[in-house]
Amino acid sequence: MKKTIVIASFISLLMAFTLPQQKQRIVFFGDSITQAGAKPGGYIMVLGDLLKQKGVQDQYELIGAGIGGNKAYDLYLRMEEDVLAKNPTTVVIWVGVNDVWHKKTSGTGTDADKFEKFYHAIIKKLQAKNIKVVICTPAAIGERTDFSNELDGDLNKYANIIRQIAQKNNVGLIDLRKTFLEYNLANNPENKDRNILTTDGVHLNEKGNQLVAEQMMKGLIK
Repeated sequence: MKKTIVIASFISLLMAFTLPQQKQRIVFFGDSITQAGAKPGGYIMVLGDLLKQKGVQDQYELIGAGIGGNKAYDLYLRMEEDVLAKNPTTVVIWVGVNDVWHKKTSGTGTDADKFEKFYHAIIKKLQAKNIKVVICTPAAIGERTDFSNELDGDLNKYANIIRQIAQKNNVGLIDLRKTFLEYNLANNPENKDRNILTTDGVHLNEKGNQLVAEQMMKGLIK
């Protein structure tokens, strides 16, 4: 009897080492920054290159699900088709810029209380499917380092909301707002409002895509 148990245990252990691991399917859910991230040179593609350098590219499938102009409620409304239908193991949510920016550019945007409610609803729906969730703070609307960008106050407010959401829902946080501020303090001595990590104060240039990919790597790949 003991011999049978030992043999069974050995077989189970052997199978654990020989069976292929399930490929992690990561969906990046967001706005135009993520839409561009899935194109050549975008942060999702750069992340794929980083995975190759580490020799683990076969363990991950990276899927972009970004649409230009999207706000938190847009993400909530298209979750079924654009995220859940892809059966992800992990979803990275990066939204918030348009919720703030569009208040100025088009008189829309999203009030802070509604933003928080939609964000919670998105996370709860994903967690109900046992999907791992990682969320990101919005990076920049202008790159000046002295908080003289017009929307810095609101952007910092929404970044803080996201940090609190991460704690309340026990999800991973990639704090791109903090990362961008620190990078600009070190690399933007002329206090420019763009062309350090972004092309226009919001959308990523080559250095911005590289930095975001590196932060995604740290936050996602253990």
